[in-house]
Amino acid sequence: MYNRILVVLDPNQDQQKALARAVKLARLEHSALTLFVSIYDFSYEMTTMLSGEERENMRKALIEEQREWAADLLKSFDVRDLTVNIEVVWHHRPFEAIIKATFDGGHDLIIKGTRRHDKLQSVIFTPTDWHLLRKAPCPVLLVKEHEWPPNGQIIGAVNAGAEDESHQSLNERIIAAGKQMSEILQAELHLLNCYPTAPLNMAIEIPEFDTSDYQANVRDYHQKSLATLADRHHIDHANLHVREGLPEDQVPALAEKIDAELVVLGTIGRTGFTAALLGNTAEHVIEQLNCDVLAIKPEGFKSPLKAS
Repeated sequence: MYNRILVVLDPNQDQQKALARAVKLARLEHSALTLFVSIYDFSYEMTTMLSGEERENMRKALIEEQREWAADLLKSFDVRDLTVNIEVVWHHRPFEAIIKATFDGGHDLIIKGTRRHDKLQSVIFTPTDWHLLRKAPCPVLLVKEHEWPPNGQIIGAVNAGAEDESHQSLNERIIAAGKQMSEILQAELHLLNCYPTAPLNMAIEIPEFDTSDYQANVRDYHQKSLATLADRHHIDHANLHVREGLPEDQVPALAEKIDAELVVLGTIGRTGFTAALLGNTAEHVIEQLNCDVLAIKPEGFKSPLKAS
């Protein structure tokens, strides 16, 4: 499924969770790995103490230092029989460097370690993770602290009740990725479908409106839709979950309940002012999870950052 994996390393972290995850996945999938580091130091660009040639030599020295650091990391892993490359670039915007490397190397998966971000800071200074979710041309696996034990649990978050073709197509891609990962990790795949609560204003404006009957009909519709989707993919009905509420509440709740090691979900890649104001469902979900997240792009998605 994933032939070429780009692993984003963080020189500021002692533990490289993404690398550990990538090596395990590469061994299982026989994938080629690229260890990627993006570095930048503004002081080197602004100093007047050095000539242009001296600044270039300093950059090259720092790049080589990081390359040696990455190579040293590999000594702690069994990478025999794996194709592993190391790429270090000087770039002031890490997410752009990562996406460019993805295009240039033909990578079909990005793996990166992540952590909870300060919410206010995330609104003003969007983290690299969020840029990748919105703009990366391929799936992104964000790694947290949870281990990948054998016979574990994987959740595919779908919108089974959606009638438009784009959401139905995304459901198919989420399930395909979830099934593939469940086979690789010898895990059990669950499907989760969330549906909204009854609009409060309807009950206020229309006194005779029966919210309980409305919600029962909505739930029944989503249960049947999810069952139909599961049958098409031969997924056990015992692993189907229909929950009332927002995905950012219900996905983490189910993940905690079944101790899931991975959640597979779709991201529409909202960008611009709307993204800054509202964010994306995937991003809100990720903030609440303590397990890995595999974000799948819609079919035909084109990154706003074109390959150079």
